[in-house]
Amino acid sequence: MNSPARVLLVEDEPTLAAGIRENLEAEGYGVEHIERGDLALDAILKRDFDLVVLDVMLPGLDGYTVCSRARQAKRRVPILFLTARGESADRIRGLEAGGDDYLAKPFHLEEFLLRIRAILRRRLWLQEASQETKRISFGGNEFDIRAMRATSFDGRTHDLTQKEAMILQTLASREGQVVSRDEILDAVWGYEVFPSSRTVDNFIVRLRKRFEPRPDEPRYIHTVRGIGYRFTSGDPP
Repeated sequence: MNSPARVLLVEDEPTLAAGIRENLEAEGYGVEHIERGDLALDAILKRDFDLVVLDVMLPGLDGYTVCSRARQAKRRVPILFLTARGESADRIRGLEAGGDDYLAKPFHLEEFLLRIRAILRRRLWLQEASQETKRISFGGNEFDIRAMRATSFDGRTHDLTQKEAMILQTLASREGQVVSRDEILDAVWGYEVFPSSRTVDNFIVRLRKRFEPRPDEPRYIHTVRGIGYRFTSGDPP
């Protein structure tokens, strides 16, 4: 029998934390609760979790800093941000810090649980994908699927989030074909969480900044207007 997924819940509002913990445990997850950002970072660096549910506004360290420092320390555990601020700029900041998903308060319990399941499913998907294709190479970029780590054409090393890795793997596995935004949403998010197609575009922008010499004139991750994207591993003639 598989052991239950271990979730680190980082939330300083006692009533909300108690409700989240109760529902996660009812779903069969093992939950550890921490109220402070600095203590949460210490836990992430020292112990293994399958998922971190991370509030943004925390005592000690804010959630963005916790996430950023965890990524700098090469901890690739999936991170779901919870925040009362749902503006686009805040979501982008969470992605820039290395977060995998973002849920604004107040949220519906069912959507929260669906996000949890989707994140854990993506983790399994990546593990299975890494057994089939371990590396993707294009234009001087090298992506190790199993490690979720890439070296770009300029020599920099990047630790990718689950979604970044899955989008790149999804496009590369269908090289030369047009992959619609809906197909990417279905493969990476799952329709049950209802993200917008604009969410895909934000991730593509991040991937281009890392792997395209000129992100505004992409050589490898091409936009197909009104439909989606096409990946090619070689330079155009």
